[in-house]
Amino acid sequence: MYSYNLTHLSELEAESIFIIREVVAQFEKPVLLFSGGKDSIVMAHMARKAFYPAKLPFPLMHIDTGHNFIETLDYRDEFVEEIGAKLIVALVQDSIDKGRAVEEKGASASRNVLQTVTLLDAIEEGKFDVAMGGARRDEEKARAKERFFSHRDEFGQWDPKNQRPELWNLFNGKKKIGEHFRVFPLSNWTEMDVWQYILKEKIPMPSLYFSHDRECFERDGMLLAKTPVIPLKDGEKCEMMHVRFRTIGDLTCTGASLSSANSVEDIIEEVAASRVTERGGRADDKRSEAAMEDRKKQGYF
Repeated sequence: MYSYNLTHLSELEAESIFIIREVVAQFEKPVLLFSGGKDSIVMAHMARKAFYPAKLPFPLMHIDTGHNFIETLDYRDEFVEEIGAKLIVALVQDSIDKGRAVEEKGASASRNVLQTVTLLDAIEEGKFDVAMGGARRDEEKARAKERFFSHRDEFGQWDPKNQRPELWNLFNGKKKIGEHFRVFPLSNWTEMDVWQYILKEKIPMPSLYFSHDRECFERDGMLLAKTPVIPLKDGEKCEMMHVRFRTIGDLTCTGASLSSANSVEDIIEEVAASRVTERGGRADDKRSEAAMEDRKKQGYF
């Protein structure tokens, strides 16, 4: 009899790799959603491990709002070139131009919600029957309701009351024509797990995650980066601050944190001491008490 002494991170990695391989085994045309953020980077890193030395058997897809941090796009392109993967970029601007989505107006306007339309259209156009995402259950209360295999109906909508049981690592990927699945290999990970894994695996990360000087302003208790796409309200002033970003999303709703963390080790210490969740700096989650759940029911990530 063999004795296995797996560390906590090794167990999480083994579980995630098992799920990624299960996706390829059960579905005909998978795609991995890749934003250039830490969770999707870790997921892609493990996918490479899962099929090494072969290349990834599925493409990466980025839903581009057009309001991304340039550092994120630079990292995305370098990463994709390095691993030799195929990248699909679906543009929210195309959805607006086609009349499929209506851009918000006003000082607090954001394109983040519009990603849902672009994502569902891209899934249908590409005929993908499953999309893997980097969401984790610890991020937000609506995320905590997710299974690993999240069934979506023919309209791409999520019904939290109509999901399949997942017992003994048995996953049911059966679906009808027009339906698809979202699969979340990192469901059981925490923000701390992700950063400790990044440290262990020595995975290069976008510079936005580390402390740097940036012009920011405060709005509704959040620090937002100065950018031409966010008009300042009366009384708001920009000043140079020492900040980093815990999440990387649409810059119109992604808040910065005052920080001096210059290394992954520093970030781990900072996360351990924090009493605010990483999505506590996301304006899109604060629009209502059930903002995330409402968006997910409509087909959001």
